[in-house]
Amino acid sequence: MEIKTVYSPGAGEALAFAANQLSGYLSRMLASETGALTVGLEVRPDPAPGRPDWFWVELGPEGGTVAGNSGRAALLGVYDCLRRLGCRFLAPVKGCETVPSLTRKELALRYEHRASFYHRGVCIEGADSRENVLDFIDWLPKAGYNSFFLQFKSPYIFYARWYEHRNNPLREAEPFTPADAQDWMEEAERELRRRGLLLHKVGHGWTGEVLGREARSWDAASEELSADKRPLAAQVGGVRGLWRGVAANTNLCFHSGEAADAFAALVADYAREHPGVDYLHVWLADEYNNVCECGGCQKTTPSDQYVELLNEIDRRLAAEGLDTKIVFLLYQELLWPPVKARLLHPERFVLMFAPISRTFERSYQVGEALPPIPPYARNKISLPAGLDENLAFLRGWQEQFKGDSFVYDYPLGRAHYGDFGYVRLARVISGDVKQLSKLGLNGYISCQELRAGLPNFFPNYVLGRTLMDESADVNQLMEEYFSAAYGEDWPIVADYLFQLSELSSTDYVNGKGPRQSRDAAARMEAVRELCLDFAPALDAHRGPASWAAPLWEPLDYHRDYVLKLSRALRLLALGETERAEESRRSFIRLICEKEPVFQPWLDVYRVLEVTENYTGLRP
Repeated sequence: MEIKTVYSPGAGEALAFAANQLSGYLSRMLASETGALTVGLEVRPDPAPGRPDWFWVELGPEGGTVAGNSGRAALLGVYDCLRRLGCRFLAPVKGCETVPSLTRKELALRYEHRASFYHRGVCIEGADSRENVLDFIDWLPKAGYNSFFLQFKSPYIFYARWYEHRNNPLREAEPFTPADAQDWMEEAERELRRRGLLLHKVGHGWTGEVLGREARSWDAASEELSADKRPLAAQVGGVRGLWRGVAANTNLCFHSGEAADAFAALVADYAREHPGVDYLHVWLADEYNNVCECGGCQKTTPSDQYVELLNEIDRRLAAEGLDTKIVFLLYQELLWPPVKARLLHPERFVLMFAPISRTFERSYQVGEALPPIPPYARNKISLPAGLDENLAFLRGWQEQFKGDSFVYDYPLGRAHYGDFGYVRLARVISGDVKQLSKLGLNGYISCQELRAGLPNFFPNYVLGRTLMDESADVNQLMEEYFSAAYGEDWPIVADYLFQLSELSSTDYVNGKGPRQSRDAAARMEAVRELCLDFAPALDAHRGPASWAAPLWEPLDYHRDYVLKLSRALRLLALGETERAEESRRSFIRLICEKEPVFQPWLDVYRVLEVTENYTGLRP
């Protein structure tokens, strides 16, 4: 069958890309049909301007129309209608999708949809190849996302971790330079523009640059600060310098005004030189209990100084006629709302709430009363662990700031390694999204490894689909995803992964609670038995045609992965440290040896970093 797509020549790159995608998938789906089918793609005036992505779809046996309030929205409409026709986009891995065969009579769709939230995105973390980043960008709109965040001015560190093969002694470092990272970043940004996706940039690194360091990672520097830059650094314990040698983790002394002037100038210059950035993140140091203790800084609070800095940045941008959106961060010391300072032009800014210390054992719950915010104690703060405590800080800021906002959360940045089945975590994510409106938040950016896919990418699928439609039912999404991923035996897999999740603990793996625990040990023993019992189901799906459905092979590897990691965790929980270390070495050998085969599914660098730095398993 010939598929014709029609759109205005000057409609934009994203609409042209949407037309190409629709034509390609329909050609595959209707391969057995004859004749021609014509579909028009349009950008239409939004019936409710200023709201999130909206699209309208009408398809029938002779063709139809896909329209959106932008080229991006039209692309989202294309992927949404393909999903309703039976396509499943299972993972940010080439070829990991299912495309059904249809007759033209089965093309019967007429609906419109507006995304539930404006901000729906993912932030790069972990260790990533060039292909990992490009594949993830390609998958984002297929899963309902509209944004991508490239941290630092260049995402060098995320590429470096992969190409230098950090944490995998079985692989030699590959040729890689900062220039490669710059080229690949520009390539990634072109692919985002091609799809009309929103670009978030920077965040970390500003403080280091003020101090004369090109902060593109959290790696420690080999040299101390120069004499002219040292006065700009925070004074902590009577000393000014790089905090534990890391520029990106070092706070500044804003009392004299010189550091604030330099900071604001850097942001204004960057905004002027990079007009394609939709949301520019302006953050302070990525550490806490290291803010300046000089006499001048102690007369105010870090959040008051932060707001004054943001106002100065706003003044400079306005003077140059720049309408760049600035994202400011509620994180660590900045969780405490300012006492006196207020943002003078809130329309410039977007609030980003980052509850990094929260538990992921359960979803946000919005109660009638929240606990009081504890008094701020300079360089003696404890991060809130409970959900209510975290939400109390958000409420404190919202009493002062009424502008746009989203949550920046971490279920797939560290917590997911503690949920072996990913099912409970997917439910927590679903529950979190369903609370966003009550929390007064307009979306969610997930700070996460791009390779968070073992056993599958179901949590990411749930996040994207629920942000697109907050009424989405997680049980229906499970059937939708698992039936495509595992075929007719998907309920067996779902039950197995559900049980693994129920026995798991995201808190334990992330260092919350005592390391010795008879309950944790018993759970890990039950995990082992469950994995052993699942072997016949895996054996039944091996055959001449390899694996019967797309995700059975990663599931087979996942079983070996869980068997070895759960053994190490059981021994740790029993206090048998030496045997736990021996078991962890066996786990490391497995994942390092298997990384060339399962690279898109598991971030070896990150899982080893987490189990070493948080879980308590020694290197």
